[in-house]
Amino acid sequence: MKRLYRSTQDRMVSGVCGGLAEYFNIDPTLIRLIFVAFTFLSWGIGGIILYFISAIVIPEY
Repeated sequence: MKRLYRSTQDRMVSGVCGGLAEYFNIDPTLIRLIFVAFTFLSWGIGGIILYFISAIVIPEY
């Protein structure tokens, strides 16, 4: 069974994007670009809030 964790190997800030990439088996750069695009589309607030909530909620493995 797959579980979502923050990555300890592939991390830049807290490992959220690396963990999502491992879970969905895709390149972490793509997840990071999606977060950046979401941040710009929401005038900076939505992406940052989503990232930090994810960093608090998703456990580290």
